[in-house]
Amino acid sequence: PPPPLPALHAHSSGAFAFRTPESWKVEPVPENPDTVNASGDGVAIRFLYRDGDSGYDSLHGACMLERLAGSMEMEPVVQYEYDFVGGAFGDRRALDSAFVVTYDKPILGERQWRQRNVTIVGNGSSLCAITYAPLTVWKKSAAMRALLDAVLASVTFR
Repeated sequence: PPPPLPALHAHSSGAFAFRTPESWKVEPVPENPDTVNASGDGVAIRFLYRDGDSGYDSLHGACMLERLAGSMEMEPVVQYEYDFVGGAFGDRRALDSAFVVTYDKPILGERQWRQRNVTIVGNGSSLCAITYAPLTVWKKSAAMRALLDAVLASVTFR
């Protein structure tokens, strides 16, 4: 069963909200007020919001470049689990990609991180939700996979 997600967080625009465990830290990114980082339990989710319906394939491609470190601080090639899988998120269009990024230096003690990008577009808003989990944690912890999936599934739009 999905874990409880008692904490509700609304984006500053009011366009969407999501839930997390109570212990997670949720904060806007000062240099980009449309971006919110949520983290806890050794994993993170970044939400990038844009007002209006963006081209969801181009937005998805741009959001896939969101990393935990700069482009010169990682291996140039990523290992794709799957890429540009289309679908629906309610009455909106969605794209989903997952891959592994290897960073030059450990981040929170890990060099390899699984990144999943879910881009949702429609009804006047565009959102990228990007999950980051250490690859070892992702592979070994069904509970952590369920937690990340539950936070993503908790997203609601106004």
